[in-house]
Amino acid sequence: MSKSESLPSHSELAEALKSVVKEENGGFGLQMWATVVDRDGLVHGVAFSGEDRGDQWPGSRVISAQKANTANSFSLPGLALSTAQLFSAVQPGGSLYGLQASNPVNTEVAYAGPSTAYGTQSDPMVGKKIGGVNVFGGGLAVYGADGKILGALGVSGDASTADHNIAWKLRHVLGLDTIPGGVGPDGTDNIVYDVAPDANGNLASASGWGHPLTTDEAKSIAAALPESHPVGTK
Repeated sequence: MSKSESLPSHSELAEALKSVVKEENGGFGLQMWATVVDRDGLVHGVAFSGEDRGDQWPGSRVISAQKANTANSFSLPGLALSTAQLFSAVQPGGSLYGLQASNPVNTEVAYAGPSTAYGTQSDPMVGKKIGGVNVFGGGLAVYGADGKILGALGVSGDASTADHNIAWKLRHVLGLDTIPGGVGPDGTDNIVYDVAPDANGNLASASGWGHPLTTDEAKSIAAALPESHPVGTK
């Protein structure tokens, strides 16, 4: 089976997304978009959880693709980086400042074709490179059962911290989470909550990989993810 064939079909992606969105994820309980890209950055599938494409924030379709592209672009066979872990690193003075402007979205791909096809098996983004860098929660690299990196998935449509929780659960349901390890405190690509005022009163991440908090519920759910939805770290 090729790496592309190991990625979920449109129906598998849509069904898994619908099931995860129904759970408590620490956000507003909104409907979501999800995009999967392969290791070459080609969009493999786009889906939404609502009954119609208008049930989700329209802008989140492209954001979900950006997140997938980002997680794929900056994860490796030996290191998984989530989009949530990039937030602090790209801020002024951060080790990756400017990264967010390095790979622009291909707008001709993002907005091509009829809107009626968005989120369907025939979404105009499928088979094309979307590009884009997004540096808040919701994007995760995906790995096969053998630990090989296959690409990434991105979700968007709720608070960014809820997006991360949904992405983590979605990857687990799809069976694409045999990750090699990450920079998080638990050795994974889980979201890091260590942003706090420094000596000068400016918000800063102690580790350099931190993400701002939105709700205590989102933080609690994220903390439990390695046990409730364990990744198969190698």
